[in-house]
Amino acid sequence: MSDTVVLINAKIVDGTGKEPFIGTVLIQGKHIQQVGLANSVDVPKDAKVFDLSGSYLLPGLIDAHLHLTGLRTGDTVKESLLTPYEVFVARVVKDLEALLNAGFTTIGDAGGAIAVSIKKAVEEGTIAGPRISAAGYTLSQTFGHGDEHYLPIDYVDPRQSKFKTSLGSLICDGVEECQKAARYALRCGADFIKVSATGGVLSERDRPEYTQFTLDELKAIVQEAEHAKKFVHAHAQGTEGIKNSLQAGVKVIAHAIYIDEECCELAKEKNAIVVPTLSIVEHIMMHGREIGIPEWGLKKCEQVYRAHIQNIKLAYRSGVKLATGTDFLGGTKAFRHGDNALEIVLLVERIGMTPMEAIVAATKNAAEAVGLSGITGTIEQGKLADLIVVKENPLENIRVLAEKEKIAMVFKEGKLVRG
Repeated sequence: MSDTVVLINAKIVDGTGKEPFIGTVLIQGKHIQQVGLANSVDVPKDAKVFDLSGSYLLPGLIDAHLHLTGLRTGDTVKESLLTPYEVFVARVVKDLEALLNAGFTTIGDAGGAIAVSIKKAVEEGTIAGPRISAAGYTLSQTFGHGDEHYLPIDYVDPRQSKFKTSLGSLICDGVEECQKAARYALRCGADFIKVSATGGVLSERDRPEYTQFTLDELKAIVQEAEHAKKFVHAHAQGTEGIKNSLQAGVKVIAHAIYIDEECCELAKEKNAIVVPTLSIVEHIMMHGREIGIPEWGLKKCEQVYRAHIQNIKLAYRSGVKLATGTDFLGGTKAFRHGDNALEIVLLVERIGMTPMEAIVAATKNAAEAVGLSGITGTIEQGKLADLIVVKENPLENIRVLAEKEKIAMVFKEGKLVRG
């Protein structure tokens, strides 16, 4: 049986930012073999042909910053303590299915215990889901964003803890401890290193403005990642923490709430990528109290909401490379995996991107942000055939991408997984 698939008469939005065109895509096995204008590609007689007349063909969507935790509420303290770890894993399996059905063929898990191992089950076909690029455990300083102070410190760090959680952080202070923690994360299978370079909204005792890790510590972590041909992705919300991360050589800056003009110039100089994660703040503002976000988290979210939008507008207008990421943790009413295209919508409606720019952020740029730009993110010869077919024009109405019933077909590595 032939493994050749041909998609004809599609209106192709290829993820590079160039104008859409009606064309043909020839898929051989897992890869795109040819892309061309209508009638410019020879269709093999034994190929399976899909006529996509009236539909739009895009690269598979990518969420470059989420967490496969299996959480279902905003009360991460109570739920983590009372729910068996195996339940979280089972929920993640369903979350992966929901992501794939929503058109997400690749995701970047920016910290957690589950993704770094469950990705093997996806790769071997045991479970359905997007391709996973995973950080594994996050690196945090003592009294850092990832230091869950309500637990004994030896429960927080998985190198010592008997308490199994879907989160957890490697607590490290000083250059040598940071080197060892980075090496431990790599030992556990990390595709990239995640570090908390500032405080945050949902960590009780610090604030987004608090700077965490010294420049030397960050440089040591980056060096360890580079030795293994990998990169560093930083939770960085405050101005100084963003600047330190960029100066240390961090490739991906997540959240960037207080990014300023100097940081923007530095990000462009370093060819870094900013992943704003507007979606989680949007959901906390809409549903936070209802889903159990603690009062201190609600208060900080209200304080940063407008500044976050204004500063990401600055980054966009300054020409900083932006990519999509939601920071979603899993949930029911909020943070629910499968609803991740909200970030694409917010880049248009809150930041002022054109729909085409937002699509590039969700495909080409996001593939770079998860370290996979060589294999996915655009519809080009040689790339993996990660594709979605959309019933309506997302360049006229970007919200189409968030309406799952409008995603008519999903291909992952040339295989039709929805449609």
